[in-house]
Amino acid sequence: MKNVNYIINGVLAVAVIILFILHFAGGNGVAESGARSGESGESLTGDLPIAYINVDSLLLNYNYAKDLTELQMKSHENARLNLTSKMRELEKEAAEFQRKVDNNAFLTRDRAEQEYQRIQKKNQDLQEQEQRTAMELESERLRMSETLRDTLVAQLKIFNMDKRYKVILSNTGGDNILLADDVYDITAEVIEQMNKNYSPGK
Repeated sequence: MKNVNYIINGVLAVAVIILFILHFAGGNGVAESGARSGESGESLTGDLPIAYINVDSLLLNYNYAKDLTELQMKSHENARLNLTSKMRELEKEAAEFQRKVDNNAFLTRDRAEQEYQRIQKKNQDLQEQEQRTAMELESERLRMSETLRDTLVAQLKIFNMDKRYKVILSNTGGDNILLADDVYDITAEVIEQMNKNYSPGK
């Protein structure tokens, strides 16, 4: 995630440097891009063909992101219920073993040792399953994040087919963009298009 932030910040820095060069070389590039924005009838009143998306807002309002989050929550809940059920079963077996030991219910010491080893093995297996499940859930989370990112990029290419923006930045909790005019915030437009193009059946 940090690498992505560095790349985005690097792209923004290069874009700003290029715009300064164009401005001091005669300002034609900036003026022309501003004129193109005005001709296309867009509400962008600044000189920079740059926009940003509030990622937090997008994740809260994009239907596909909400569906992915719900799927992930269900996976976590199912895994937790499964592990909890097995843990309770193991606790009952351990309590039953202790009761038998206290009451001298085992015919031989070897038989008690076998039962103890069985419960210990079951406990170890359960711990390993818990670790595997955690890794699988994290892998699933990363896969969903990549899918969502790829979808966003594909939708942005459609959204920006008219090439009105040269750079579209992501902003998460004000982390990447500390201050910007609201005219550069295209979050609502992008969410509207993405929800329009999203069908849960797909």
